[in-house]
Amino acid sequence: MKHKHIISYISVIIALLLPSLLFSQIQKNMKLGNPSNAKSDTTLHENYLIEKPQYSLSYNNSKHIPNWVSWHVDSSDLGKEDRQNDFRADSLLPPNWYQVTPKDYKNSGFDKGHQCPSGDRTRSIVNNSATFLMTNMIPQAPKNNQVTWKNLEDYSRYLVSQGNELYIICGIFGQGGIGSKGEASTIGKKNITVPAQTWKIIVVVPVKYHQITDSTRVIAVLLPNTQRCSEKPWSSYRVSVDSIEKLTGYDFLSNVPVKIQNVLEAKIDSVPIK
Repeated sequence: MKHKHIISYISVIIALLLPSLLFSQIQKNMKLGNPSNAKSDTTLHENYLIEKPQYSLSYNNSKHIPNWVSWHVDSSDLGKEDRQNDFRADSLLPPNWYQVTPKDYKNSGFDKGHQCPSGDRTRSIVNNSATFLMTNMIPQAPKNNQVTWKNLEDYSRYLVSQGNELYIICGIFGQGGIGSKGEASTIGKKNITVPAQTWKIIVVVPVKYHQITDSTRVIAVLLPNTQRCSEKPWSSYRVSVDSIEKLTGYDFLSNVPVKIQNVLEAKIDSVPIK
């Protein structure tokens, strides 16, 4: 009986703590700001905020892809769970909104390109599976997705292994990319937008400091969504955060003090990449 009481007590504690733990993770995912001021308002068809424990995003129901996806990753997010590969529609979209399915990408010449990557959520099956929701996907040129983008994702996790936590946001700009079957502006019967460019911003914070200063490393890249993207390493696509703001109209790092923000956003990362 004593053993049963202990199990029951532990279950109650977990039930009480779980909501606060999930809220804490959701807060981390957008700790540095909401660049498009997205809201969970169904009248905002082109800038609808979706917050999950694994990542947060601004969804565009006209384009049927996310405008941006934001997440936090540190060593606690990385484990040994396998890639789930359970691509599926996101049933939590508002009623009457089209739910993109994997079939919409079939034979399109474009990959179902993760924004928050599977590899950043390997601590649990639930977390990894969440990255395969179609609201976390964009039509991405295979050699952008599988080579250049992937290499940057791998480098990001290398930075985590070196004692850093990362605040990451990535997204799309423009329309019209070049996949394995040539150029396209949309795919599928529902005209899912093919972006012309993909971008990513990574704020690298040493875990031992937990602070963002004017010397904090920030990596920003802007890549063409084309097959020829892979002809150059991801490091050659580095730009300033300011340039991505000018392109997209978004306001990044808005929760960082303005003086620090101005310094970080003007720099172009130049750390040598091995």
